[in-house]
Amino acid sequence: MAAIQLQGVEKVYRGKVHALRRVSIDVMDGEIFGLLGPNGAGKSTLVKIIMTVIHASNVSGTLLGKPIGDRKTLESIGYLPEHHRFPYYLTGKQVLDHYGALCKVGRKDRITRASSLLSRLGLSGWENKKVGTYSKGMLQRLGIAQALMNDPKLLILDEPTDGVDPVGRREIRDLLAELREEGRAVFLNSHLLSELEMVCDRVAIMVKGKVTMQGTIDSLTVDSRRYEITTLGSIPEWAIELADDVSENSFTLLGDDPSKIQPILDRLRSENIIIVSVQPVRENLEDLFMRAVDNTDAPGAIR
Repeated sequence: MAAIQLQGVEKVYRGKVHALRRVSIDVMDGEIFGLLGPNGAGKSTLVKIIMTVIHASNVSGTLLGKPIGDRKTLESIGYLPEHHRFPYYLTGKQVLDHYGALCKVGRKDRITRASSLLSRLGLSGWENKKVGTYSKGMLQRLGIAQALMNDPKLLILDEPTDGVDPVGRREIRDLLAELREEGRAVFLNSHLLSELEMVCDRVAIMVKGKVTMQGTIDSLTVDSRRYEITTLGSIPEWAIELADDVSENSFTLLGDDPSKIQPILDRLRSENIIIVSVQPVRENLEDLFMRAVDNTDAPGAIR
């Protein structure tokens, strides 16, 4: 089932500024979905529309099978806003108890969950200390803990690892993987590309309010325009001249048509050169992201 299903979401401010342009996204149960884009792309605007913090100019879709805005459904969603603030005079345990009460969690369950989540998020020993003494990374961990207090089926996290050290980010990734194994849906909004690449099943790239790419990381990062040919032994001079990039025993060719590779392979074989492999070059998520941004900035791109 689709935990989030959005179709043609638009947000226009004052009739002129298009923050979102017909955004369509599906997030499935048991999936970690990442939304990435440069600052000002509209990521947080979309999250706020999903959570009904702001109203869309046009929206069609569902959350957990119910129309967006259904108040009962919102009780089954865990949410971490981008810029969250907790009362500095409360302890970590008190913060979780407060948010658990807001989510109508019984007192006994609040006590049990708060203790478990503080331990799970690496905050053991800090539960009775005021959050005014917490570091930024600790506040992020506490924010994730509060998003889990209602035992949600869907978790929406806006920049969850912002300010968290590498060890903490690893622990958060492990936690998200556990939640996925439990069948929960996780929607991440982040500008940390390496984090999304390590944990997400699928991603969408948003640029200037429009989703320009969407799919699994494997399918998106295969560059069908470039092929790496690996040979046993040295590469002939003529192949080096054709290559876009060359290493010790492999070279990369740039070409939109895979059939153009075949004559080169035939020539290599005719010269008794052993071909070890021929495969599309795989980009990383940063390469893909930069290509999406560059394409949007190109003449004729959607604005």
